[in-house]
Amino acid sequence: MSEQIPPNRQAQAEALILSEETLRNIELSEIPLTQIALKASRIARLLNDLDIMSIMRNEAGGYLQTPTGLPPETWRLAGLAGRHFQIQDPTNKKVDTRAYTESIAQMEEYLKAIQAGLDTSRDPDIAVSSSNPSQYVFSPMGNALERNRLILSSATTAERLASRRAYIHGFVSQTYYELKYSSIADDIFVRVSRRVDNVIGSRIPNSTHRLSSLYENLRSNNPEDWSNAVHSCRRVLEDLADVVFPASQEPRTRLVDGKMKTIQLGQSHYINRILAFVNDCSESERFGELVGSHIEYLADRLNSVYKATNKGTHTTITRQEEADRYVIFTYLLVGDILSLIKSDMS
Repeated sequence: MSEQIPPNRQAQAEALILSEETLRNIELSEIPLTQIALKASRIARLLNDLDIMSIMRNEAGGYLQTPTGLPPETWRLAGLAGRHFQIQDPTNKKVDTRAYTESIAQMEEYLKAIQAGLDTSRDPDIAVSSSNPSQYVFSPMGNALERNRLILSSATTAERLASRRAYIHGFVSQTYYELKYSSIADDIFVRVSRRVDNVIGSRIPNSTHRLSSLYENLRSNNPEDWSNAVHSCRRVLEDLADVVFPASQEPRTRLVDGKMKTIQLGQSHYINRILAFVNDCSESERFGELVGSHIEYLADRLNSVYKATNKGTHTTITRQEEADRYVIFTYLLVGDILSLIKSDMS
């Protein structure tokens, strides 16, 4: 699919149902292909895929030509739809790229007319008009050449119709599986989020309003809001550190790369405090269930979020997906660590 504006969940749900229905229509030939193209256009509209929406309308109604040819935008859409083809001039051998512009319905009617012409051309005294296959003229000659021309034209049109069916099927099936996977992932995340939200609400209530503001920022189209969302991740981690391991002026020592290293646990060292808490829980059964014995791996995850939040503090996040990734990562990480509190401190 082409570049899109993210659709809302209700539109996605409707698009999933419609794409499944349209797939059945195509595969069982339940309705004409023109109607299928219009249903595909609606699917694209629900998903805010403007290119595909325009393409499907053109497939149903034809690609509009001007006296000077196809407008640039129409030419681009025809190319995306796979309607470009090449022909070679027999005189100078120059290859030219063109596009066939007939609607699906026009091609279907043309095929019917060709078939009628083939039936009629069996009469040795009748030939089919070369300019209009639905009209016939008397010919004293046999119709072998005419039949060959019609057969070739029929094959070309049938091939193009098959290409249209395959193109529409490809879009609808890809959309169906993307939405199906998305709905499965959403269901999984909803289950996880319910658990995490409950724990956050009971253990670090100060972060509840931060999360609410964070989600609103992610829904914005303003990159500055995305940066604010990532910045909020740091605040949530600070809240978490204050709960699981309050600041201490007494440092700890830790073996790092074969050497003992002093670990500061002051107010600003919230990453160290979270890691200290996780390390203290390393003997618990719940710890083994959640994160195993890979303390260093967990430290890398925390440091990644730390760097991301610093980036959000000083540099604007330019891609919404980047902000989404940092937020989800922080959210799940907080849930894992709070689950350790639930098992060990409740």
